[in-house]
Amino acid sequence: MTAHIEAGSPHTMNTYGRLPIALSHGKGCRVWDMNGNGYLDALGGIAVNTLGHNHPKLVPALQDQLTKIIHSSNYYHVPNQERLAAKLVKMSGLTNVFFCSTGLEANEAALKLARKFGHDKGIERPEIVVYEKAFHGRSIATLSATGNEKVQKGFGPLVEGFIRVPLNDIEALKQATAGNPNVVAVFFETIQGEGGVNPMRVEYLKAIRALCDERDWLLMIDEVQCGMGRTGKWFAHQWAGILPDVMPLAKGLGSGIPIGAVVAGPKAAHIFQPGNHGTTFGGNPLAMRAGVETIRIMEDDGLLDNAARVGAHLKDGLQRALSGLAGVKDIRGQGLMIGVELVQPCGALVQRCVDKGLLISVTADSVIRLVPPLILTMAEADEIISILVPQIKQLLSEQP
Repeated sequence: MTAHIEAGSPHTMNTYGRLPIALSHGKGCRVWDMNGNGYLDALGGIAVNTLGHNHPKLVPALQDQLTKIIHSSNYYHVPNQERLAAKLVKMSGLTNVFFCSTGLEANEAALKLARKFGHDKGIERPEIVVYEKAFHGRSIATLSATGNEKVQKGFGPLVEGFIRVPLNDIEALKQATAGNPNVVAVFFETIQGEGGVNPMRVEYLKAIRALCDERDWLLMIDEVQCGMGRTGKWFAHQWAGILPDVMPLAKGLGSGIPIGAVVAGPKAAHIFQPGNHGTTFGGNPLAMRAGVETIRIMEDDGLLDNAARVGAHLKDGLQRALSGLAGVKDIRGQGLMIGVELVQPCGALVQRCVDKGLLISVTADSVIRLVPPLILTMAEADEIISILVPQIKQLLSEQP
């Protein structure tokens, strides 16, 4: 189905293991490559293309913005910053927002907030609790917070000041921090993305909120991949009925236009003062318009409910088709963030699915990750199952 194209330009750095296709255009949940082959997009630009491709309401709004002003700088007020911040505050129950351009930047800002929170309390060497299998980015600081030795290798020395604990184990967290006056924050993804679609349990989220209150720590929840309606609520932690103190966002917030945000509650909202943090591109008029319009369209079109319903249908269908199959370890996730874990590495499935007209990813070596646009239909969910399940069965049947 796919024609061969060169592995890459000799002029781009060799940073990605790319598939031999180049996408030219898309509509809805479908994309086409330069050779005219079509694909159902179950990856959504890695949880970025909230509204799919060429959305009839988003594209004209962005075109309108392009004719007005793309970038101005934070020397001046940007009216859509105020609009988008007000919307995020209302959606989250928090109070203030800082805008940047990526999830990495949002997470980096959160780490800086935590350190300054500690310094303001007289803690000279603040420490932040992070998690096994976490992924927060590839800058030196976010890399250090990430729980993946493969990603960290070759970039030492890592930044100090992190305490790493296992998921969903409140006792392990208490033991790791016992008698340590330098702890200032706990930082995690509600559902780990790159780490293998690993959810934090509701009771654990509640326990950790209580512990942070008790010990005067910041609760910092990375919603970069699992936020913006992906699980059927605006933010995945809302299923537990808790409020974080700091919440980094990015990916789906701009439906493909680069945007990041740090939303903060009263405990963290006023830690940064002028000069403490900044960004050139963050909060630019084009990105702000994309954020405002993305949320408006999501509300108008009921996409939170769609993510919950279609996601449950997709997960149930996968469970029915794969239940009892030797080699399938787990099917987990919520809404349109689903992981299928196999007992063996399954990276080969990415190309095999491309050959059958489906875009997916494999993360943590053995977890098939599905994070399609939130406009996915029931019929498209069934199509994902009809392509993916035979490929999984075929791969497992090849093992001795």
